[in-house]
Amino acid sequence: MSSGPSAYITHPACIMHSMGKGHPECAERLEAIKDRLMAAGIWDFLLHIEAPAATREQLARVHGLDYLDRLALISPTHGFVHADPDTAMNPFTLRAAYHAAGAGIAAVDAVMQGKVANAFCGVRPPGHHAEKNNAMGFCFFNNVAVAARHATEQYGLKRVAIVDFDVHHGNGTEDILCDDDKVIMVSFFQHPFFPYSGDTPRGTNMHNFPMPRGTTGAQFRDLVLEKWLPILNEFAPQLILISAGFDAHLEDEMSTMGLVEADYAWVTKQLMKVAAQHSQGRIVSFLEGGYDLSALGRSVAAHIKELSED
Repeated sequence: MSSGPSAYITHPACIMHSMGKGHPECAERLEAIKDRLMAAGIWDFLLHIEAPAATREQLARVHGLDYLDRLALISPTHGFVHADPDTAMNPFTLRAAYHAAGAGIAAVDAVMQGKVANAFCGVRPPGHHAEKNNAMGFCFFNNVAVAARHATEQYGLKRVAIVDFDVHHGNGTEDILCDDDKVIMVSFFQHPFFPYSGDTPRGTNMHNFPMPRGTTGAQFRDLVLEKWLPILNEFAPQLILISAGFDAHLEDEMSTMGLVEADYAWVTKQLMKVAAQHSQGRIVSFLEGGYDLSALGRSVAAHIKELSED
């Protein structure tokens, strides 16, 4: 098993990105996470890594070159430009997106080289709604897909598992990786709900589990035990990537689910057991959603606390 601390990977540009005053996907999310990690006495025990910028070549493993060019073309020098109705750019957004994707690259490198046991990418903009050629749902580059392709192409991994517990379906991850025989995704999400997809998987490697509004933590745990864990253990992943959205929290007004931070701690522990058995403990987690600042901070702290306990 990999030894060493858990890493926390971010970049100052992730704070500078903004989609406008009052937008729920805001810089205060990262500040709330840091404050809670410091209050819990976890922050100083993490290995802090500044995320590099992903290269054009690394992004082109999952996104079209025309799309990369289009984002560069519309990136504003002042004010805001919308890449889609929900997804705006300010002058710092493109840089932040490159570093958010680069965080996953650095995290995969760190765990594959045994420098850390696991890593959490505290980055924004998030990624799992970004499709091959479209920004969507607050996302520009698909951070988890970039990391998955880096793992398979740079390190030759044959089995990478993505676990997505954001309350919204990871449509972008599915769009990019639905025909990749080296990757599987298991997911849970509220349905019907934005982005109104996922009920019919687009590939045999996509294991989607839509759940109705009002789903409780107990029902989520049953799903993990009965569905996710058998799929993951049969696949025997060499690396686990997590699209860690915390917007299914009971206090998060973005959705109508009933999870609490104890559920996020519990699922993290279950995934660590899978990683210990199959992946030499290697896990890389990415911040996706989570918009109630208090609930987000508590949930991420519970998640990272589990990751940091060997």
